This record gives sequence, C-alpha cells and structure tokens, in this order.
Amino acid sequence: MDRIAIIGGAQLNGTIPVSGAKNSAIKLMAASLLTDEPLRLTNMPRLADTRFLGKLLTRLGVQVTESDGPDGQQTLLHAPEITSGFAPYDLVRQMRASFNVLGPLVARSGQAKVSLPGGCTIGARPVDLHLQAIEALGAKIDLHEGYVYAQAPRGLKGAEIRFPFVSVGATEHAMLAAVLADGVSVIHNAACEPELVDLQECLNAMGAKVEGAGTPTVTITGVPRLHGATHAVIPDRIEMGTYAVAAAMAGGEVRLSNARPGLIDALLDKLKEAGASVEETADGCIIRRNGQRLTAVDIETAPFPGFATDLQAQFMALMTTAKGESRIRETIFENRFMHAPELMRLGADISVSGGEARVRGVDQLEGAQVMATDLRASVSLVIAGLVARGETTVSRIYHLDRGFERLEEKLGACGAQVRRIKGDGEAEL
Repeated sequence: MDRIAIIGGAQLNGTIPVSGAKNSAIKLMAASLLTDEPLRLTNMPRLADTRFLGKLLTRLGVQVTESDGPDGQQTLLHAPEITSGFAPYDLVRQMRASFNVLGPLVARSGQAKVSLPGGCTIGARPVDLHLQAIEALGAKIDLHEGYVYAQAPRGLKGAEIRFPFVSVGATEHAMLAAVLADGVSVIHNAACEPELVDLQECLNAMGAKVEGAGTPTVTITGVPRLHGATHAVIPDRIEMGTYAVAAAMAGGEVRLSNARPGLIDALLDKLKEAGASVEETADGCIIRRNGQRLTAVDIETAPFPGFATDLQAQFMALMTTAKGESRIRETIFENRFMHAPELMRLGADISVSGGEARVRGVDQLEGAQVMATDLRASVSLVIAGLVARGETTVSRIYHLDRGFERLEEKLGACGAQVRRIKGDGEAEL
C-alpha cells in the first residue's frame, strides 16, 4: 500500500494549476446515461473516484474514453443504449456518489436495481432524501437485501419535491432524474453549491430546461430527450482551498491558476484574518505568507457560501501552529474530527468535544508516522507535514488519491520535499 513522505521546513513558491472539480465531474459523468448521444467533458480530473464511476458506467452500457484534447484532459461518454440497469454492491460501495446512477437509469429506461452505498467513515449520510425524490417523481421504490429496485415503466412525472433539510447529493439526484420527467418539477430547499450550477449548465447544454440552480428553488421542465454536448468541468474549489491553506502553512508565495477564488470566499477571508495575504488574479489568486506566525481564528462549517466542511480538516492543520487558540465547529457531518488524533501524533494540541474542536497553537510540530482516515483528513496530514520537523509519513493514501490529482507533483514543483513510497517500499520522486 502506497504512502506519502514529507520532510518539513521548505517554503512553497511557484504556480499550482487547479484541476476540474471531482464533486462536479462524477455527477456530470452520470448525466451521460440520459442521452444516446456523446457527452464530452473537458477540464476533467483523473482520480480514483472518476475511474470507479467509469467502471460502473461501462457496465451499464456507457463507452468511456479518456484522452488529452485541445482543452486539456477530457472524457468522452457515449451510451447509445442502456445494456444493464444493475449497479452491484462491489462497485457502488467504492464511492457513494455512484448511487446517483439510479435516477438517470429510471428516467431513461424505466427501471433500475442499484445497491445501497453502505456506511461512511464521516457519518451515516443516508440516501432517504434521494429515494423520496425519485418516488415523488412517480417511481415505485422497493428495498430488498441491500438493493434499491426502482420502476417507472410509463416514465417519470413532474412533481413538487420538498427536502426537510439541505442535501447536495439529493438535489443533484433529483435534477438528474427530473430532466426527462413529463411535466414541471420544483425542488424546494435545494442545496446552493456551485457544483449544482455546473450540473445545470451541462444539462441545459444537452437540451434540458433547468432554472434556479444555486438558489433554494430549482425548477425543471421535463423534455422528451436530451442530446450530446461539450461541457467544461468547473475548477475544484476544495483543491483550490487546500493548496491555499498549504501555502499559508508553509509560507512563501503560491499562484493558484485555473481557479475561481469567489467560490472559497469564506476560507480566503479566514486566511486573511489569520495573517496570510490573498491577491486575486485574472485566473485565480496568489497566497503569500512572509514567515510571520499566523494568528488563531475560529471557524464554523456551513453550506455554501459558508465555510466548506471539506476544508475543515485542512484549516485545523493550519491552526496547529497558529498563535493562540482557535475553535472549530463542525455542523455538517458527525465523526469528522478523526484527523485530530493523527495531528496530535505530530505534536498538535487539540481537544474535541462533540461537534467542536479546540486547537491551541504550538511552536513546532514533529514528524511522525500517521494514518489517513478519509479523503480530506489525509491531505490535512500532508499540510501539517510541510512544517513538521523531520519526516512525516502518511499511510492509507488511497483516500488521498480519490480526490487530489498529482498532489506530490504539484507541491513538489513549488519546492515541497514530498515523495510517494510505493507499496513495495520503493520511493517515487
């Protein structure tokens, strides 16, 4: 099993290009099930999660072709027919978002059998709202032996969908299903994340009629069929925020290109409050820290445009060496402080009580062997390793590979001493 080793102490100076958004790309890939014409996605990240979904889509009848085009990395998806409506557990369990093939399969072919995704290390994250939305659109839903059986032989029907609380995944799933439904569907209490706007733009490029994404009310007027299209995946705001935090942690000057800083205003405001410098550019931003110690600041996670839960672990790592005490409140997912004990192995002073963590900044972290517990936690350990004295080794980095493309290469190009150690013990520089 691969590991990542970091020797701390080097400042970061250079440019880091931000990849396409993982959380958007995987939902856009699922949209390929809605048409018998090719969907071409550009600015595509190459990640474990996109590969997992590609395997599942291939099983369902989608031809998936990756290549490098004039617009960078691209993926061509073509499903001339749905050859199978069965999404087995051994594929769905590898990534929760693959459950979102259910709606498109029912919308296009009238039936599907999709495995429930199972548990998650950062909380229960049930799919009840997903099923309620598909059911509201007229599908008959049965649960049996860990599988969802969904049928709508006469097609889906437009409906009012009211979510009791905000769910990004359920909102996206409802949009994917409703675009081919007969009539008008209205999603109330919809999530407002930028990835939903990206999904709307892609679906509309395919001939759908979706309005309101990015607001609490999304309206979809169903159409009989969708056609092919070309769509550029939005830049990954979590990757952008992660490298912004890394630059503030290590010090130096890092330019983030192919980025949209407006998508992470909540984070950038906190970085400035802590003492880092943030300068917006034509295609991203520049993060600077001149070596002066950062000041502890408090954060509380919230749905967009608030402080993203997917950046909480990274910010906790940043606060471990800041002057003073910071309070970090997690309001989105339970069990999302599992990185705290691993940061403490590096010498961090952290106490956790329920949904709040208190981080008292220390003068120096010390390198150690640590273990990743989930995707965002894994990169927080890398960030801490950038300043820890000596060598930090992060194991179980398959979590990291799910969401960060060429991380060692991007950090290494800016001066970080980071390398991947292959499972057989051979280091890859």
